[in-house]
Amino acid sequence: MQAVLPRRIVVSLCLLAAVSWPAALAGQQTKGPSPVILHAARLLQVDTGAILEPGEVLVEGERIRSAGRSVEHPSGVRVLDLGDVTLMPGLIDAHVHLFLHPGAEDLQTVEESVPWRVILAEQAAKADLLAGFTAERDMGTEGANSADTAIRNAINEGLIPGPRLRISGNAIDLLGGHEDANRYNPAQHVLSNADYANSAQQLVEVMRQQHKEGSDFAKIYETGPDQMIDGVLRTPYQYTAEQLRTAVEEAHRMGTVVAVHAMGEPGTLYAAQAGVASIDHATQLSDETIRLMKEKGIFAVPTFAIMEYFSKHRESQDQAAGEAAMLDYKVEQFKKQLAAGVQYAVGSDVGPFPHGTQARELELMVQYGMKPVAVLQADLLNGAKLLGWSGKIGELKAGYLADIIAVKGNPVEDISATTRVQFVMKGGAIVRQN
Repeated sequence: MQAVLPRRIVVSLCLLAAVSWPAALAGQQTKGPSPVILHAARLLQVDTGAILEPGEVLVEGERIRSAGRSVEHPSGVRVLDLGDVTLMPGLIDAHVHLFLHPGAEDLQTVEESVPWRVILAEQAAKADLLAGFTAERDMGTEGANSADTAIRNAINEGLIPGPRLRISGNAIDLLGGHEDANRYNPAQHVLSNADYANSAQQLVEVMRQQHKEGSDFAKIYETGPDQMIDGVLRTPYQYTAEQLRTAVEEAHRMGTVVAVHAMGEPGTLYAAQAGVASIDHATQLSDETIRLMKEKGIFAVPTFAIMEYFSKHRESQDQAAGEAAMLDYKVEQFKKQLAAGVQYAVGSDVGPFPHGTQARELELMVQYGMKPVAVLQADLLNGAKLLGWSGKIGELKAGYLADIIAVKGNPVEDISATTRVQFVMKGGAIVRQN
């Protein structure tokens, strides 16, 4: 009689046979000796914006034991000298799409199977992690339903490399809305890239189903499609403030939050009135919307990188010109928002442009008016709060998870240093070392 191997051994053998990770990724599965000290020329103190010289972090297990210019050196500690780099917390991207890649976005969701898209999502998660993004918020699988639950869980179980994830499953949209298959032959009944909800009651029903399937929060499309008319953004709203308020109340009942895709008024106002956690894209915000966002602690997530990419990568010159005009308008509005004191988190909308390149978002936020320190704080402090991990990630402090990167250069003086990642540690495990 043939011997039957235990299921755990079979799974392990299958993984070994199917996957050949670089040595840099092996640390995600097997942590090295503990404790370890990371030593570098500089260390970013996020809350003050100060750069400490030199910098050290003592890591014990998956957490930071201490950090500063120098730390205690316990007997037998391993010291890793990273050289002329800056130690800082792992980056946070509050708006990603792991299930998208460059190309025709609407066709991907129709032509590519969900299993194939899951494989690509696994590769996207790995690329983002290696680029220094140790935590992300996945803003909709674009028609792959709750497949992101599997990606998140596999990362958490150590089966695949990737960032810490907050996931939404499919986004939520109304019939004929922003993500519906509006351009196709209606006789073919091509499905939306989001889950339909045409009333407050349906919003609740969809959110409950998504929560059952593993979602961490709800992502709702509140505006679209977008048009520039006489130099001004026009974008119809999809849900009333009262409908969104019902969704927010249901999310709170489940212990979670609502994030909205909302480009402009009046949808952005309705979202602020409802008390959502974030308004993503947030191109056009009225004075009243800004007042409510400041009062309620609602973050704006600008997503410049995707708009810059689309302004250069469209099927026709006319389309690219339209995206460029939208970007110019967005930059003008962003400067007004900054002056009014809007609070930002950092999200790139990566997916339609290549994963692992989204630190470009930080560069653009500086280019359009923010100081590097303010952008770093928006990314790390506000990002941690938005993802529900405040006090756990986003700073190099005792007790925090050891999500640490090292970048070539000084990000306080030159934000482009965040695009030059030399070292990545997640939860005390080294996943990249150049």
